[in-house]
Amino acid sequence: MAPDLVSYLAKLSDVRLVRYGLASVGALAVDLGSFLAFMEAGLPPTPASAVGYSLGILAHWLMSSRAVFQDTVAHGGIERTRQKGLFVVSALVGLGLTTLIVAMGDWAGLHPLIAKGAAIAVSFTATWLLRSKVVFRAGTLEKG
Repeated sequence: MAPDLVSYLAKLSDVRLVRYGLASVGALAVDLGSFLAFMEAGLPPTPASAVGYSLGILAHWLMSSRAVFQDTVAHGGIERTRQKGLFVVSALVGLGLTTLIVAMGDWAGLHPLIAKGAAIAVSFTATWLLRSKVVFRAGTLEKG
């Protein structure tokens, strides 16, 4: 049974969505840790959420470009710059959704972590779709 489990886990590590999920968990740790730290320091939930998400963006680029979409990352030049720009745009979409959902939750009197949880689910879905279909779309980048 153990060799089958090892084989299954090896195959699972080849699944891009699983790797993206793991990168997202890492970025979420940066995001949520920052969010809680800034709230503890007295920053209101909405700006704390925006700053935390922004720090998570940087962490996500590093993990996504090196462990998730490494086979479709442009090597340099204008294509690499374009790709980074598209990644930032996808992150800003996620940031906008996150900030809006946390603000609406705050306005509705929800606990900030509940609103943040809803924002995480929506933002994850939106950014996965943008990044897998637009930012790191295979076959569209000139590598070299």
